[in-house]
Amino acid sequence: MDDTGSNDADVLVPGRGQPFRDATLICGTEDASSSDERGRILYVGSTSDLPTKYTKLSAVKVPVLMPGLWDAHVHYFGEAEPNLDHLAILRPALAGMRAARDVAATLNAGYTSVREVGGYGIDFSQAIEEGWMPGPHIYSAGAPISQTAGHGDLHTQPIELMHHKIAQGLPLHLADGVEEAIKAVRLQIRRGAKVIKLCATGGVMSRIDSPRAAQFTPAELRAMVEEATRTNMYVAAHAHGTEGIIAALKAGVMTIEHGSYLTKEAIGLMKEKGAILVATRLIQVSGIRHPENMAEESYRKILTVERANKKSYQEAIQAGVKCALGSDLGISNVPSDFKHGMNGHEFYLAVDAGMTPLQAIEAGTANGPDTLGPQAPLSGQLKENYDADFIALTEDPIRNIEVLAQPNKITHVWKGGRCFKSPGKPITIH
Repeated sequence: MDDTGSNDADVLVPGRGQPFRDATLICGTEDASSSDERGRILYVGSTSDLPTKYTKLSAVKVPVLMPGLWDAHVHYFGEAEPNLDHLAILRPALAGMRAARDVAATLNAGYTSVREVGGYGIDFSQAIEEGWMPGPHIYSAGAPISQTAGHGDLHTQPIELMHHKIAQGLPLHLADGVEEAIKAVRLQIRRGAKVIKLCATGGVMSRIDSPRAAQFTPAELRAMVEEATRTNMYVAAHAHGTEGIIAALKAGVMTIEHGSYLTKEAIGLMKEKGAILVATRLIQVSGIRHPENMAEESYRKILTVERANKKSYQEAIQAGVKCALGSDLGISNVPSDFKHGMNGHEFYLAVDAGMTPLQAIEAGTANGPDTLGPQAPLSGQLKENYDADFIALTEDPIRNIEVLAQPNKITHVWKGGRCFKSPGKPITIH
């Protein structure tokens, strides 16, 4: 049965639900003759209950099996400098070459899927699925949609240059008024987006706006959400400030990115509407530690935003708001040790904010696909008929959550039933 793979584990963490011991996972490999079995999990359960047809398979024995990790907020801009304004002059071919290393490092870190909320991920996804380079499944928003002078505008660049670069494929989009907002959504759908991203407040890395300032009118927000919903897409909102968060939720946005200034009203709305919080702690903690990675005005902003973000995250967790994990990694600045592949630190930061290790694992696996709504794949859990995306570790993450931030302790990575990483064979592009 060369078209079937067998894997035994001392501990299996299913993604949603309690771990169990002495488990076996059977998957259909990429060579499976049946398309129904190819790249799918065929059996997961106790080794003692393994169906007879699988008992003669040679199994890979590992200490721990769990689902491939999900980063629900990442960017593949191919940027190496901590200045988003450089995107206006970054050549797409150079961005692509740099991002080849970034997507390989992401997969090597155990992330078999990411939701990219702005960047060149639509194109990279095609190259990955065609086999040109190793990387995770990428579910991309294409260009995040911003108002003029909003978080997605490069404020130091001439506005004429911005519109010229956007027309040439810069993964940012400016829209003002209901008609432009609707067209912006349609353009991302035309590009192949799987989710729509809009900027409902100012931000930290954008140069002149305040993270607390609301952006887009309620009518513009509603128009974008309604247009996305007609194509069965969720809308993600970059939203730090309270007013923008509430406006986005009332418009029907289903995921709040950052959520730094949540109030009781905002938390209540999130629970009422079933919205998901992606708090993106890693980018903020790293920003505090590495002022060299930020413009001076951005660093001043993050000193305040980071504290508010952690408090809001803690309160949301305590209130039972559904959360997914996202790192907000967007650059790879190797000299400062800030780069794609360190995504797994988000798990520890979730525990630090109040989640149990099991809750953090669910947020970083099973909850990831939920941020895509109707576009969600069967992924993030070790269940029969789900995608055969899973990883093996040297240690139990329930006992030591920090193991998920150490790629060298993630010994195997399977994606679609194919083993991309095994001992002595990391996934890398030097």
